[in-house]
Amino acid sequence: MFEKFPRPSGRARRLAGTVSAAILLIGLSACQTSGPSDITGSLGDTAEATPAPADPRRDIATYHERVRANPKDTDAALKYARALRATGQRAQAVAVMEQAVLAQPSNKALLAGYGRALADNGNFQQAFDVLGRAHTPEDPDWRILSAQGAVLDQLDRHDEARQYYASALKIVPDDPSVLSNIGLSYLLSKDLPKAEETLRRARERAPGDMRVRTNLAVVVGLQGRQSEAETIMKADLPAEQGSANVAALKRLLARRDASRTDAEKIPVAASRRD
Repeated sequence: MFEKFPRPSGRARRLAGTVSAAILLIGLSACQTSGPSDITGSLGDTAEATPAPADPRRDIATYHERVRANPKDTDAALKYARALRATGQRAQAVAVMEQAVLAQPSNKALLAGYGRALADNGNFQQAFDVLGRAHTPEDPDWRILSAQGAVLDQLDRHDEARQYYASALKIVPDDPSVLSNIGLSYLLSKDLPKAEETLRRARERAPGDMRVRTNLAVVVGLQGRQSEAETIMKADLPAEQGSANVAALKRLLARRDASRTDAEKIPVAASRRD
């Protein structure tokens, strides 16, 4: 999918049905030892060939020096930006990638990293535009197609997003990260049964992926099946870790219930689209 879509009118992100808190687009996969922090979509960072930093603060210092010594060091720029994102310094990650792309405007790896940093920072339309320059119709990258779909979902363009996911799946059939993003797309468009069906397919293909497990548990919980959601969260895990994950899930669902209640109190006139 490389068509030019019209720019959206109105707010880029709105409250969607029972999920009134926006989905976080994070590039780093959740690990088995951490509880869920939010519903998480994938920006396909594995395409950058940069593993999640074990010590991102140390990496920030290391790769900052490398980038300063050689502004055209692609690997250092990608790892520097990723370490910044891992520590919540998203705007700084965008700045690093912007400078790297200015130095090498045709470098597709840098364009991909820049697009992901923009999306992680909430600059969704700009992220979509940049990601489109990071691959070509002759040589499409399924991870970037999936990331473009995730960005379109954040722009409330769910049908268009699923076209990009479908293109990604033609390259990597039944890839769990793409399926997980599709599940979240259905969640944002208020189709919880379809979201659950898709996320179950993703979990079948990646039973150890904590991100997929969390997304499925949240969708099940939002349909009122709290006990089943808790079972999903703690399955095949040590008791202590399973209990911690269940506690985190309860906090996440409670936060969404509170957000929904607050949203329902907002007068209709105050929630109109710009």
